Amino acid sequence: MTKLIGYARVSTRQQSTDRQQVDLLAAGVRRDDLYIDHGVSGARSSRPQFDRALDALEEGDTLVITTLDRLGRSTQNMLAFADTLRTRGAGLRVLNLGGGDVDTSTPMGSMVFTVMAALAQMEHEIKRERVTDSIRKRREAGLNLGGRPRRITDSQIRSAVRLVEGGVPAAQVARDLGMSRATFYRRSRDLKL
Repeated sequence: MTKLIGYARVSTRQQSTDRQQVDLLAAGVRRDDLYIDHGVSGARSSRPQFDRALDALEEGDTLVITTLDRLGRSTQNMLAFADTLRTRGAGLRVLNLGGGDVDTSTPMGSMVFTVMAALAQMEHEIKRERVTDSIRKRREAGLNLGGRPRRITDSQIRSAVRLVEGGVPAAQVARDLGMSRATFYRRSRDLKL
């Protein structure tokens, strides 16, 4: 008896797979046949739940994912995966491609999969390029890049530097401020610039 094996993944623990799970269950995947990786990058070759999903696949079964980028980031890895499915006699169903099975054992299905994998990789690279460009522009404009707000003010750092200049060990001053010695040195150096 053939079955649908569902796989969902998010790259960070703060993200949710709720939408993916709803879509996979609506596509006919049973909850017992749903495998979910939380906080696992698509760039990693080892994904614990993904590996379990593959182990659960038997000949005639179909792996169901919501989007192609859940499989991985590079076209090369996705093509190797398609070959693995083909040798196992399993199918692949990608919901955002209209929900139809992509039969990677046929020349047409293989071509569609190859094109979609290349497009997914290109989309990822464009997104990364945009983020890098945005960070560079914000840095050049002197704008805040986000991150944790500073708890220790510049005035407190200046006072701490005076203590160190007066003979108090830097390690003790940094500990009293609640920061590492390296952070204290970096912050005091930044103030002198």
